[in-house]
Amino acid sequence: MLQFDYPWLFALLPLPLLLWWWLPPYREESPSVRLPFFGEVASAAGLTPASGAVVPRRNRLQWVLAPLAWALVVSALARPQFLEAPIEKVQPARDLLIALDLSQSMDTRDFRDPSGALIPRVAAVRQVVSGFVARRPGDRLGLIVFGDAPYPLAPFTMDHRLVQTLIGDLLPGMAGPSTALGDAIGLGIKMFEHSQAPEKVLIVLTDGNDTASRMPPERAGEIARARKVVVHTIGIGNPDATGEEKVDLGGLQRLAAQTGGRYFFGADQAGLATIYATLDRITPHNQTTLSWRPRRELFMWPLGAALALVLLYQALMFGYSAWTAAPRRVPGQGGAAGAAGAAGEGP
Repeated sequence: MLQFDYPWLFALLPLPLLLWWWLPPYREESPSVRLPFFGEVASAAGLTPASGAVVPRRNRLQWVLAPLAWALVVSALARPQFLEAPIEKVQPARDLLIALDLSQSMDTRDFRDPSGALIPRVAAVRQVVSGFVARRPGDRLGLIVFGDAPYPLAPFTMDHRLVQTLIGDLLPGMAGPSTALGDAIGLGIKMFEHSQAPEKVLIVLTDGNDTASRMPPERAGEIARARKVVVHTIGIGNPDATGEEKVDLGGLQRLAAQTGGRYFFGADQAGLATIYATLDRITPHNQTTLSWRPRRELFMWPLGAALALVLLYQALMFGYSAWTAAPRRVPGQGGAAGAAGAAGEGP
């Protein structure tokens, strides 16, 4: 598609015609008679000579090429551009961070898969979370694992296949045997510091009690609320256990309510899948599509054409002047002169 960036400049097209109407013609002075005693003759005749002037006349080539060159110059000033096909870019409107507990208790075989077989908690988490990631194509995703301390496994990225690969390689105890829930939330808040997304969501999954955090989960929740980070909490495991293996369901409930999120408890793999399906529903896909059309500048073509016309005209005029100024030989003149010379040489 061709367009002009400054189409209003085409109003300059009639400018030479207006100048031709309003301004006096250009005059060239040219002496008509060259006499060394012209002043004496004019004085004797009682005449006062006036300054003469010649108005140059346009030739036919000028009448054609001058308007065409001016139209090309104005077209170049209007900045012609060729618009290529639009390029669309999808900009995510949400940054979603997943924090997974990888303490040693995640190796406990108390989760049942859809067939009823007992599987480790981490195996169920890997399958369900990987499926959740596959359903979030419009979000930037990040991944945190925590045990004795939290570790950023993947920064915010649109490479969801990478996140799924990292989730598939998770092993119990790789972050330490303890649970640092409060520090994991604090790390998530820090990862959101440079986020420009209007929505910031943190999903935390844990199966134990916080025993290793330097920052209490309640304090981390206050900071998350101040930074407008919504925290959804998921508890799995045995709430009737003792010590570190007992999941603190009350603390997870308070943390979610504190930040405007929701609390869930997953008893088996099917329940965990239902939880992530609910999270997928309550955090609907939201993205912004940006469209941009590349532009190619074309002003050099009409400008170059105008310059070529001017150079062509000058070359033609130079050749015509050289041709008209060349001496011409009159046919038969040489023969008559020869005959006269021959007659003069006779007796």
